[in-house]
Amino acid sequence: MLNIVLVEPEIPGNTGNISRTCAILGAHLHLIEPLGFSIDEKHLKRAGLDYWDKLKLTVYPDLDAFYAQNPSGDFYYFSTKASRTYTQVRYQEQSYLIFGKETKGLPEEIVYGNPERAVRIPMREGLRSLNLANSVAIAAYEAARQMGFPGLR
Repeated sequence: MLNIVLVEPEIPGNTGNISRTCAILGAHLHLIEPLGFSIDEKHLKRAGLDYWDKLKLTVYPDLDAFYAQNPSGDFYYFSTKASRTYTQVRYQEQSYLIFGKETKGLPEEIVYGNPERAVRIPMREGLRSLNLANSVAIAAYEAARQMGFPGLR
């Protein structure tokens, strides 16, 4: 199962849209606290619509707890600071696509400490970043494509 990890997401609408993408793909969504919202908020649930019962969701109090519960994974860290593009890697069913918060992205020590696992989505020079929900959708569907869209019609 593909894994999408959001580290300290801040905007409920983004996480709601990402949860819908995960439910449709059959991906496991991992949320790392602190969250900038409650997962009970109406905006979050509205963005996910009626897919909440089809979503595999795990919430962790911090990154240490996430790594403790997922000690061996095929981790890919998405960042505008990475040199490799997201299409230059081969995703597996147990890959973890890890994204940072909307305002700051992932901590630099994670990105620079894992250069072989840090990847980016190409963008025009001088532009800051894509929306988090769009970035997750791009990356998740590339991973699913590489795996032959398992379980999808």
